[in-house]
Amino acid sequence: MADRKPLLRRALFSRGSWSETSRITAILRKETVGGALLLFAAAVALIWANSAWSASYHNLTSFHVGTDRFGLHLDLTLGGWAADGLLAIFFFVVGLELKREFVAGDLRDPGRAALPIAAAVGGMVVPAAIFVAFTADASDGAVRGWAIPTATDIAFAVAALAVISTHLPSALRTFLLTLAVVDDLLAITVIAVFYTEKIKVVPLLVALIPLTLFAILVQRRIRACWLLIPLAALTWVFVHESGVHATVAGVLLGFTVPVLRSEAAGGPDAGPGLAEHFEHLMRPVSAGFAVPVFAFFAAGVTFGGYDGLVTALRDPIALGIVGGLVVGKTIGVFGTTWVLAAITRASLDSALRWIDVFGMSMLAGIGFTVSLLTGDLAYDSGSARDDVVKVAVLTGSLLAALLAAIVLRLRNRHYRSVWILESRDRDHDGVPDVYESGRD
Repeated sequence: MADRKPLLRRALFSRGSWSETSRITAILRKETVGGALLLFAAAVALIWANSAWSASYHNLTSFHVGTDRFGLHLDLTLGGWAADGLLAIFFFVVGLELKREFVAGDLRDPGRAALPIAAAVGGMVVPAAIFVAFTADASDGAVRGWAIPTATDIAFAVAALAVISTHLPSALRTFLLTLAVVDDLLAITVIAVFYTEKIKVVPLLVALIPLTLFAILVQRRIRACWLLIPLAALTWVFVHESGVHATVAGVLLGFTVPVLRSEAAGGPDAGPGLAEHFEHLMRPVSAGFAVPVFAFFAAGVTFGGYDGLVTALRDPIALGIVGGLVVGKTIGVFGTTWVLAAITRASLDSALRWIDVFGMSMLAGIGFTVSLLTGDLAYDSGSARDDVVKVAVLTGSLLAALLAAIVLRLRNRHYRSVWILESRDRDHDGVPDVYESGRD
């Protein structure tokens, strides 16, 4: 019984340290801008694909750039370069963020780390089960897309959160960001394991050479771009040649970058803080360019009018995706959190209500970038099913955002008043007083 006493006092979504809160706030601010660009790019693609000039959009997407010389298979469409190449940058940032969270962030505490990890797993299992239930009787391998509704889009979700609830407690915002990062790591693992048809061992082994050299250089705090970028590019090329999806290279490269617990003291000219330095450089590229460009090439689906839209949404695949994102994510994330609280006898932080967690769980149903990527891998790109996936992902994500908005907006006024009180800094040291009261 003595071992349970700490658990009895543990509060879910308790306030973290000020350093971690300020860092997460800065990340969310950048992702909000990236989310706005993502939405703009997707809107442009949808309008163009359903205009009188739709053929030019599809011709642009399928335009080939690259070469197959020297035994390489790099003659890809622009859409393929966006999915395989640009998203590798996105997953490099994901790898950096995840490593920083578990080495230097508040999640190095197993008690804090357990919640977003468990919620991410629950948020993957339940949507997958719902998708399988809808597509089990469908033909031609429809069930192969089971992983499509399992991922949360960081940029899209954070942008929606910025519009929906500007004063939600930092602990919940941190939870959403961490959940999405862990979610993306699980998604890339699923892609590597379940959507790799054939692995070529030799190119995969060759990829270890530039990856190892990259790791040696960053471990020695070498930041020379003229050395690191070619090694990263070679790693990407050989992973791509191996048959494993090339975005896996981004995660592997991110994991090699050293993270120290004293990283907050590091700057662009300091020894510590290399991961923070790379993240500072690459996050704007990822959120401001790589993901929006991918969204532009991936989201453009021609509906074929109202009848075509309705027909697409009646497809079992579409029903599974929408049900997985809207219902499955909510049940998976919220249900796992509630069960974890019951098992550990932990209580919700006194500043929060379960309705807040429910609304955030709904917001986790916004799946876009990785969902579209998984759809391309599950079914033939450019096929009728590919269009169904795009329609369903867009519909499910927008529906999840709208439902989350209804719930979270109701709480926004309350948290605005709380935020005013908690932001007081009477000693003018740059740290809110609430973080200096021993409640971290």
